[in-house]
Amino acid sequence: MSTLQSVPALGTHPANGSHASRAETREQLSKATYDLLVIGGGILGISTAWHAAQAGLRVALVDAGDFAGATSSASSKLLHGGLRYLQTGAVKLVAENHFERRAVSRQVAPHLANPLTFYLPVYKGGPHGAAKLGAGVFAYSALSAFGDGVGHVISPAKAQRDVPELRTDNLKAVAVYGDDQMNDSRMALMTVRAAVEAGATVLNHAEVTGLRFTQGRVTGAELKDRMEGAEFGVNARLVLNATGPWVDHLRKMEDANAAPSIRLSKGAHLVLKRTAPWKAALATPIDKYRITFALPWEDMLLLGTTDEEFEGDPADVSVTEKDTAQILDEAAFSVRDQQLSRDLITYSFAGLRVLPGGPGNTSKAKRETVVTEGSGGMLSVAGGKWTTFRHIGRTVMNKLAALPGHPLAEDMEPIAHLPKKLPLPGIANPNAVAHRLLVDGGTPGPRMSPETARHLATHYGSLSFDIARLANENPALAERIHPDAPEIWAQVAYARDHEWAETVDDVLRRRTTLTIRGLDTEDVRTKVKDMLAG
Repeated sequence: MSTLQSVPALGTHPANGSHASRAETREQLSKATYDLLVIGGGILGISTAWHAAQAGLRVALVDAGDFAGATSSASSKLLHGGLRYLQTGAVKLVAENHFERRAVSRQVAPHLANPLTFYLPVYKGGPHGAAKLGAGVFAYSALSAFGDGVGHVISPAKAQRDVPELRTDNLKAVAVYGDDQMNDSRMALMTVRAAVEAGATVLNHAEVTGLRFTQGRVTGAELKDRMEGAEFGVNARLVLNATGPWVDHLRKMEDANAAPSIRLSKGAHLVLKRTAPWKAALATPIDKYRITFALPWEDMLLLGTTDEEFEGDPADVSVTEKDTAQILDEAAFSVRDQQLSRDLITYSFAGLRVLPGGPGNTSKAKRETVVTEGSGGMLSVAGGKWTTFRHIGRTVMNKLAALPGHPLAEDMEPIAHLPKKLPLPGIANPNAVAHRLLVDGGTPGPRMSPETARHLATHYGSLSFDIARLANENPALAERIHPDAPEIWAQVAYARDHEWAETVDDVLRRRTTLTIRGLDTEDVRTKVKDMLAG
């Protein structure tokens, strides 16, 4: 593998297909005046930057960490209508969520989303009866125009054939419905790429150290490049604070007396090796409002989630022993003990949901997006669901168009005129891409394994062919990063040169699945670090 360390960077100039270097990007950011500076590279900020660039605005996007480095890569990995919202009578919300879910999984990013069948087990003495859940999943599927089939009820025996680890003691029936699943990090990265292709300038690992003011108005930000130490500034006509759990921290930079606007709820998840194939996911009611998930994901099993108020520093959020015990205990309602052994846990992660400020139980709080304007004219956006990320981008754009004085309206294309379902980069049928990779992959380089071909097709779409070309040109890049994972070294080179990967964790946690599989060994980390140094 020593040849990997000498693999040169593919280039740092847009002319040959790679993004600009950090120094070039800093210079570009500091010299121009942007219409919109988006601070925060989670999916809310990314989606807004994408829509704003589509609308013709000059857009900059910065984040103190990596793109989708916090909450946006710590989700339950679902594109879903939100079955539990039917409990509270939020029928319109579920219908809107379904519309967005179908748009993303069918037209916008079919290469990054996949349909997933859900089984909702009904146990004797459980919080809901079979008739109620059967009616619920029927109504749920009706709100998605039966696009995923008709919600119905099946026997425990049939369900166990698809999910061998399903606990059948006292199991009366199983309700069935359909939703979709994704790798949230990959979906976010492709949206960053879409924003850049639409004209946005982006930089990760760039921390805001202060705001710029002109006559009391926020007109930009002072930044520090965390990778290279350089300090620089960005001027903008309007600044959008999309920093998620840190939204109030930035609001206090604008106005030291700003009152708290949000509260935080922690959601923890566990990733485990699977002891048997899972052809469906389990969504098990814990009480009247909460559901716990057991999801087949990335050849692993994803369990979660918790929902409890969080009041500490967002940077310190982590999975505690209490979280782990709670997740395993709740999973045990419907999953057999042998699948819940702690020895099978490969990774755990926690994220923070941003909820509107106010009293009450966080599990019952609405997952709505709130846009506010501060005393210095900075807009802050917080909250919302991954499923509706495009809708959130459009919502913020409509707010920009309606601002007093219309600072941006005359320069931007009305949101209604933008393409309704513009696809993300790499859009293609993943089955066709995987087939092509297997047919073409052997010439002239080494033959690609079916697992690698499938993995590339469902994480990059047609951009997989760029990775295959790298592997063909350099046989060292065709080798697997770890024998137990489908990823190959060409993905590391690609992440470095085309996907803004700066650190080892950028690559192993968010550009690939090595970390979640528990395969980010010291040897792997050292080789990735050497390769990033280029």
